Amino acid sequence: MQKISISIWMLHVVELLANDKSLEPRHRDHPLTGDWKDHRDCHIKPDLVLIYRKPDAGRLQLVRLGSHSELRW
Repeated sequence: MQKISISIWMLHVVELLANDKSLEPRHRDHPLTGDWKDHRDCHIKPDLVLIYRKPDAGRLQLVRLGSHSELRW
């Protein structure tokens, strides 16, 4: 099996999000709460989390990327 770099996985997820496509369940995409209530998070890899938001139909903002411990989850 060939290794796929994280950047390719990241590009694939960002492309889906930017085009309002659903992510596969393994990405565990879900809304956040509290201070982050207008954000969502999804998993690029099991311990690589992307926090993002879509403030309107034409924009995707990538806010933070890191492991659970780096993001203090």
